Amino acid sequence: MAEMSDINVQKLTIVQQAIASCCGAIITSLFGKCFVCSSGLVDHVYVGENGDSKAWHKKPGHFKGTLDAFVKIIRIEGIKSLWSGLPPTLVMAIPTTAIYFTCYDQLSEALKNRPGNHDEHIPVIAGSLSRFGSATVVSPLELIKTQMQYRRWSYKELYLCISTRLAVDGWISLWGGWTSTILRDVPFSAMYWYNYERFKKMMCKEVGANEPTFFVSFTSGAASSSIAAVITQPFDVVKTYRQTQLWESETLKTPQRDRKSTWAVMRNIVARNGITGLFAGITPRLFKVAPACAIMISTYEYGKSFFSHLNEKKNRHP
Repeated sequence: MAEMSDINVQKLTIVQQAIASCCGAIITSLFGKCFVCSSGLVDHVYVGENGDSKAWHKKPGHFKGTLDAFVKIIRIEGIKSLWSGLPPTLVMAIPTTAIYFTCYDQLSEALKNRPGNHDEHIPVIAGSLSRFGSATVVSPLELIKTQMQYRRWSYKELYLCISTRLAVDGWISLWGGWTSTILRDVPFSAMYWYNYERFKKMMCKEVGANEPTFFVSFTSGAASSSIAAVITQPFDVVKTYRQTQLWESETLKTPQRDRKSTWAVMRNIVARNGITGLFAGITPRLFKVAPACAIMISTYEYGKSFFSHLNEKKNRHP
């Protein structure tokens, strides 16, 4: 199975890999985009009316869980609100995914061609490097997405905000929150790809398939992402904590707290809530991450398979 997959990847061009990943990103965003993700730390945040504009407000205990959040949001805001902020999400998701998945396949192929390579380490190395690169390149888009989605700014207002920020704090300010993102996403990617390749190979062997079927890709993606999500949950909690501070300072007009390091934030969480505080919101995160990764990888594999067979036909009938 592994040999067949390698051949399929070799037949694809970088453009074809990028197109397959972009299609996966669009489909995943359409199915998985939701206005509020109940993560355990932002359960107190909801949308309310403030004159003619919507603002974020605090109300402890407003949501009792993920399902309760969905029901209340649909009742108050309408079903369309579940896809609120979809354009800025796509602005970030499409380039991120294209860079990430294309780099992963290219790096994997390059590492496999090296003499004395160890195949079991390739997904870890390729996954880590590709995620590090993609997260770094598109990190400024996270700022754009946040401001567009939560401040409801026009493009002109967004441009003025970013210009002012650059003038005051310099270019480095566009990479705010980069450390917590890297600490969460790089280990997640390493574990995800390692387990995904293992599960895919094992399941293909069980069903006697030469290349992964939709079911194999979907199941392997869901299982591997669930494992990675549980292990990296503490870093997701830290990232959510920082986002909560941003909402409170910029939207609720509360004073900005002193910025603490990732490890300092973790120590504070453990001191207040114990070690279980680092895994707050793991259930709703699994409900979001597992199907999203499953849809993404199965769509991507299908896209690669489509282009592979298309290339075969072209080679047979030039």
